Amino acid sequence: MFHTKQHNKKLKILFISRAYPPIIGGIENQNYELSVWLPKITPTKTIANTHGKKTLPLFLLYILIILPFISHKYDVILLGDGVLGIASWWTKLFHKNKKFACIVHGLDLTYKNNFYQKWWVQKFIPTCDKLIAVGNQTITEGIKRNIDKSLFTFIPNGIHPEKFIHDEISHDEIYNIIGEKYKDKKRILTFGRLAKRKGVAWFIRNVLPKLDNNYIYIVAGDGIDKENVQTAIKEKHLEDRVVLLGIVSDSTRETLFAGSDILVQPNIKVADDMEGFGISVIEAGVSGLPVLAARLEGLKDAITDGKNGILIKSEDAIAWKQKIEEVFDDNFDRKIFGLQARAYIVENLSWRKISRRYLDILSQI
Repeated sequence: MFHTKQHNKKLKILFISRAYPPIIGGIENQNYELSVWLPKITPTKTIANTHGKKTLPLFLLYILIILPFISHKYDVILLGDGVLGIASWWTKLFHKNKKFACIVHGLDLTYKNNFYQKWWVQKFIPTCDKLIAVGNQTITEGIKRNIDKSLFTFIPNGIHPEKFIHDEISHDEIYNIIGEKYKDKKRILTFGRLAKRKGVAWFIRNVLPKLDNNYIYIVAGDGIDKENVQTAIKEKHLEDRVVLLGIVSDSTRETLFAGSDILVQPNIKVADDMEGFGISVIEAGVSGLPVLAARLEGLKDAITDGKNGILIKSEDAIAWKQKIEEVFDDNFDRKIFGLQARAYIVENLSWRKISRRYLDILSQI
């Protein structure tokens, strides 16, 4: 039921993932890439739950049973997210000096459940020897919850550039998806899950009406804020300027990246929710698409302003309007900016580089 694989070299790592493909998601993708890249540089065994939440209780039980018996084989145990923090606490009851590191995402610390906060955030997760945060805002949230600052280190999520560089795709193929009637329009794209914090409904209500009718907004994704997004479209009578595509395939995503003019991620502040990193802006950037994102939470870690995107004050509709118009101005070369962003991401955020940073941290525990 559970997936395992073994490779050989120096520091011996046991990597445990409770969120792993074929299940789709950000943590799943990140954990998968680590399981691919870490073995290239050090001996790493991966134990992964490949069946999602339905088998999570059984997987946790399995891990808790086997860890006291197999942990001695490894120099360090890396946990794929905070839910697995219980494994560190449990194993240290038997082997108090066993070294654990845990990757922590925003919701690992902010999940609003009293039982989870009391046991996982306050008791289990802090037993790890190192907490690898995917965003600096995650570290801030941990400190707010009285977790020792010295436990944290920041390593951004990585990307596999070859998966997103598709220069062979024609710019015009996008019309097969959104329709010929949008030819010659200025195409703004948002890609990803529709959660309130993503700011899609806010953008539709507050920014799009300020832009002239030549601008259209393409939204690819689904989620709990979909109804709010649809309501915003009707309120502002923007049915002809907003294209809701729902969940799309990887090939459609590539076509959207190739055929859109810019990608926006206009996140807003939402209580008890946060953007841990914002991998979609990296995916768009490495494809060569100029990215505009809110200067908020994990997006500030994903985007280096002026290098692989442009950061704009969150919920400042005038600033968003002005910056979008500036990017569409003839004096701004979107193609050159996109290519420079791609080069920056390949140099700084490829999994080849990020996996080395993981190894450096794990070696120091």
